[in-house]
Amino acid sequence: MTHQRTCGQGLAETSALQAKLGALVASVANILELHMTALDLSDENSQRELTAYRRLAPQHRAIASQLESTAAQMAGYRDLPMGRHDMSKMSDPKMRDAFTKFVAAEEELCALLQHRVEEDRALLETMSATAATG
Repeated sequence: MTHQRTCGQGLAETSALQAKLGALVASVANILELHMTALDLSDENSQRELTAYRRLAPQHRAIASQLESTAAQMAGYRDLPMGRHDMSKMSDPKMRDAFTKFVAAEEELCALLQHRVEEDRALLETMSATAATG
């Protein structure tokens, strides 16, 4: 007999996505905060950049915190008992379309991250080379 995954188990498994997104957004906040220390404030454009980062860093921290909190809540529902479902509504085209959009968003995120990782690795190599020579 096959074991059917409960909705609570599905929430718990999906929580990894929110947790990783939270960690990614928190990393961006950290980079913004560190980047601010490198700005030459005698330059007008650097001052504008500083203003932007001062606004964005706390927003990223708040988003990351919310994602991490949501992930923890989702993971906590692992043992949520399976409730009764109206299967006609579960197989409704609206439900399928919503899930289709979710899968498409996952695919787009995967492609975006792959592209970003390639660019960011190249930048990281440049940063490492600069650190080694200077």
